[in-house]
Amino acid sequence: MVHEKGIPMELDARLQADCHPISELTESRLLLMNNALVDWFILVPHCEDIELTRLPFAQQTAILSEVNLVARYLQQHCEPDKLNIATLGNVVSQLHIHVIGRKHTDPYWPAPVWGKAERLDYTETQIEQIRQSFTEFFQQENQ
Repeated sequence: MVHEKGIPMELDARLQADCHPISELTESRLLLMNNALVDWFILVPHCEDIELTRLPFAQQTAILSEVNLVARYLQQHCEPDKLNIATLGNVVSQLHIHVIGRKHTDPYWPAPVWGKAERLDYTETQIEQIRQSFTEFFQQENQ
């Protein structure tokens, strides 16, 4: 797949296996981690580089704007106790940014969410509800 900017957008196989597509934003693809125990989104920027800091500053700023958009969505719709925002890339080198709404009641609190065996897959209905909810939120934010 080639993004409209002409950038190849082959999604890492692990992200494809673990996530559901939610939206195509200007600078990134928004994914939902398939674990309903935690409100966990991943932004995959439309670029080849694996380090956010190597991108032109204007692109970094635009990506950060999308991170903030997803964070606001989580705050309004999921009411987390804490937001976790991170780029790791130790396992999946493709640049991606985790935006996670953590709650004191989530089964992993206060430990990191990655690498845990306990998980609960989303239903197709839940995925579609989240997709629709985010789309409505995005449209309201851009009026």
